[in-house]
Amino acid sequence: MHTSTVKYLGDLMTECTHLNSGTKIVTDAPVDNNGKGSAFSPTDLVATAYASCMFTIMGIFCQAHGYTFSHGEAKVTKIMSAAPRRIEKIVIEMDLQGNGWDEKTSQKVIAAGKACPVARTLGENVEVEFIFNV
Repeated sequence: MHTSTVKYLGDLMTECTHLNSGTKIVTDAPVDNNGKGSAFSPTDLVATAYASCMFTIMGIFCQAHGYTFSHGEAKVTKIMSAAPRRIEKIVIEMDLQGNGWDEKTSQKVIAAGKACPVARTLGENVEVEFIFNV
């Protein structure tokens, strides 16, 4: 079964539809690559998906171990390289304050997040810098 469909809208934009839910995401090329920057670019989505995937795995880990996970916010910075054009580095700053975790629990939750499927998929191809506020 297919996961999604992608339709080219013209003018460097696409409409992505998640088939199970019907949720739609529109993308645009970034300003530094001939676009208007009016929406997430495909590479913005990759970088953002990294943090989203980490939170998802952290949540699953917390549920499985009886830890509260009530707050998580991330700021994501994507850095591109020019030759070849690709994501060179992703910086993820996560605010995990307010969950009431001790240091040992924080380390376990963060380790679980760092082993998320997006992280494993990108592997060593992209440098990732983490900043955690716990």
